[in-house]
Amino acid sequence: MADTKKKNVFSKISSFFRSCIGEIKKITWPTPANTTKNFLVVLVVIIVSGLFIYGLDRGLYALLNLVMSTGTN
Repeated sequence: MADTKKKNVFSKISSFFRSCIGEIKKITWPTPANTTKNFLVVLVVIIVSGLFIYGLDRGLYALLNLVMSTGTN
């Protein structure tokens, strides 16, 4: 038999939290300027996408009205 000793629950928990703290220290947080830049990019993409969908919706609705009005003549 191998001479391995089972770890108890408390040593496993402490080992888990030590590794969590080690991983948290590796995080590089964005600067406020970088966050603002990314926020503005996301905002512009949302606005452009919304305008595109709005234009597509209005165009298809106008096309549908054109088809429906010519079908009843």
